[in-house]
Amino acid sequence: MVPLGAEALSGESDNVLERYRRWRKGVWDERSHVERMEFQSLLIVRLMVWFFFLAWLVMPVAQLVSEPPGLPLLLGVLLLICAAAQCVLAWRLLPLAFGEYLGRGIVPARSWLLAGALMAGTLALDLGLEATGALDKEFTVFVALFAVIPYTAERCLTMPLRTFQQWSLAAAVVVTGAFALVGVRDMTLLGYAVGVYGGAMICLASIRCSAWSLGVMWQAERGREAQARLAVAEERLRFGRDLHDVMGRNLAVIALKSELAVQLARRGRPEAVEQMIEVQRIARESQREVQEVVRGYREASLGSELAGAQAVLTAAGIDCRVTGAEAAHELPTGAHAALGWVVREAATNVLRHGDATRCAITLRVVAGRAVLTVDNDGAGTDPALPGAEPLKGNRAPPPPPAPGGPGPAGRGGRPAPPGARLEAGPAGDGMFELVAEVPLGVPEPAPVSRTDSKSTSRTDSKSTSRTASKSTSRTTSKPASRTTTESAPRTNENEAAR
Repeated sequence: MVPLGAEALSGESDNVLERYRRWRKGVWDERSHVERMEFQSLLIVRLMVWFFFLAWLVMPVAQLVSEPPGLPLLLGVLLLICAAAQCVLAWRLLPLAFGEYLGRGIVPARSWLLAGALMAGTLALDLGLEATGALDKEFTVFVALFAVIPYTAERCLTMPLRTFQQWSLAAAVVVTGAFALVGVRDMTLLGYAVGVYGGAMICLASIRCSAWSLGVMWQAERGREAQARLAVAEERLRFGRDLHDVMGRNLAVIALKSELAVQLARRGRPEAVEQMIEVQRIARESQREVQEVVRGYREASLGSELAGAQAVLTAAGIDCRVTGAEAAHELPTGAHAALGWVVREAATNVLRHGDATRCAITLRVVAGRAVLTVDNDGAGTDPALPGAEPLKGNRAPPPPPAPGGPGPAGRGGRPAPPGARLEAGPAGDGMFELVAEVPLGVPEPAPVSRTDSKSTSRTDSKSTSRTASKSTSRTTSKPASRTTTESAPRTNENEAAR
């Protein structure tokens, strides 16, 4: 039996782990790589201020506890309170200073006045301890060095570079002169000058350079976002041009034939029925062509998906290597599109659900099958791909859509090709592996028949020659049918005029 105390301890540890998981999901996992870098840099700077407070202030001043109550002990307590207030204010102002450097806002002026007053108070108390001789001279130098770090850590991000250097030099001269007035001489006085100016330069070299790196990373991130938006806009323009090329001429012919049918109907001519039948045929032909444009627009190209996945994963800080990309050009259309979707979904899962640092994509042809392998070191972090799950929907593709319906192509469905196989799961040593196999004999989608199903019912009191010419025009290729549909209205217009 497990002791009651052990059960309580186990439950408490589980609660701690659950709180840590929630914290990591809300603070870390849902952030982008640039946001993680900014959070980490800001946290390091914040903790650095508190580290200097503990190392350079608390430990030297702690020796005053053994002294009898008096002025030195009072100055030491006030020094700790003032320095701690500097750290608390720096914890609040450092994110605002980073935001001002990155162009997100401005730190209020009263905050700088308060930070400067606290720095001056800490230096004044250090000067008092130096005058009373309660602390060793080496300790007072470290106290003076700490006093300028919280303020300069914030101001180095908001001041111009030249102005900050001039201010640091002036602060070193003023502090050195103040300590010289209380009797500090020789190398100790030089230590104050070097400590104050050196502390400011340390903040400038470390914190400002870190903020500059973050600025460059944010610019690159915005550049990638703008490039993605530009690519989407270009794709929309291409789709619009294709749709205009397909529909523009057919709609013009439909409008012309409809107008001719109206005129013939007003005159009581039987040819109006023939023109409306032709309008119906052209409309269905236009619908079929639009479906072909949409289907081609949504098809995934394996070559472009491999290049895109490598570029996206590399930009996200993942070492991505692609092997066998040249074999993608030799695959049939069915295998090409199926593996393209696998690459796209695998790259998305690595980015969204994993924490990988390396990814290897390999494409090879083995025994009449195209084999795609995606390996990454984010095992156990991908909820979208449970281990060793076969490809869902291993079945023959559905029949082609009816001429009047949207079908799977219009809905964006992606059925699995027959004989395809997909396996995913941990591969050992912290690796996660996805293997997709598609036979090279994947049939291409069956084209929609161009022959009008109602051509047999289009018999009228016309002459045999006119019926034969119209049925011939409906069974020819697409360019010929368009040419016929354009010339027919002019002939009928001449007949109506006669």
